[in-house]
Amino acid sequence: MADSERRPWLPDFCNLRRIAAVLSVAELVVLVIALTPHVNGRWSLREFAAASVFGLWLALIVAIVLCKARPMIDRLPRWLGIAAAMSLPMAAAAFGAWCVQEIDIGLGYHMTLPASEMMRFTSSVALLTGLITGVALQYFTLRDQWQAQLQAHAKAQVEALQARIRPHFLFNSMNTIASLVRSDPVTAERAVVDLADLFRAALGVGQGESTLAEEIELGERYLSIEKLRLGERLRIDWQLLEPLPRTMKLPRLILQPLLENAVLHGVSRLSEGGEIAVHIAADQRRLHVLIRNPALPPRERDSEHGHGHGQDSTAQRLAYQFGSAAKMTSGYADGYYVCEFTLPLPA
Repeated sequence: MADSERRPWLPDFCNLRRIAAVLSVAELVVLVIALTPHVNGRWSLREFAAASVFGLWLALIVAIVLCKARPMIDRLPRWLGIAAAMSLPMAAAAFGAWCVQEIDIGLGYHMTLPASEMMRFTSSVALLTGLITGVALQYFTLRDQWQAQLQAHAKAQVEALQARIRPHFLFNSMNTIASLVRSDPVTAERAVVDLADLFRAALGVGQGESTLAEEIELGERYLSIEKLRLGERLRIDWQLLEPLPRTMKLPRLILQPLLENAVLHGVSRLSEGGEIAVHIAADQRRLHVLIRNPALPPRERDSEHGHGHGQDSTAQRLAYQFGSAAKMTSGYADGYYVCEFTLPLPA
């Protein structure tokens, strides 16, 4: 059997959102049938309610059947798995229709077809269920494949961005240390140790996620190295409003590129230097991070000295991990460049 046949392909119907989508499709089908012209006129409200309950009940049964049968179906050859994924819902729908008709006849409600047409009722329900199941499986399978491809592309893009950030930071740090080797070797040696500790923490073991506490520490280490190069021209104001969710998971190297932008494209280009303010706070729902630095007006900056790369990469990595819940803004006003992002706190 080929490897492609052994890979899981059946959509996950155990997911609550997927179940809700299945129920929505079932109700839509009932609505379409109700609006279709009939010989005996349109359904009454009572008939529509009964059909809705029946349709939603069948849809829930089908979702449960596919949820429980998924491990078995994924182990089958692809063609046999497709047949099973179609047959099981149809069999469950036929059995459910038979049960409902028996109950209806026994109670005398006459909401279904007469007993003489039981085969017609059960077969019609089974065939309609099979048709809808086939369309739904095709849609959800293609949607899952598209999302998997999108996620793989986003992950590759994130890794490429991280690969660009780390050498960029290393080159700038080594230039700083090189400028101190002759004039102040003791300080240069201390900077080398700081840089080694910084990269050990930044790269991490296994390239896993970072935390807010680690990102703050990385930012402090980076700014301490830049402080050696710029001296009194660089002033730093850390405003950490406790309590902070210091164990909150974050992508690695989120603060450092933004701080590097503030130093290289802001303070270092001003003869008098300036102060970088880092404001980090949290409310009940979100984490707020703001970095503010003096900078030249946009018209006086060379295109190569923009804030683009580090800021764009940070925005993309935050969007990759937190989705649309991550918000990032930036802009220049009154001699200062401000970059701010907010993230949802973990539940």
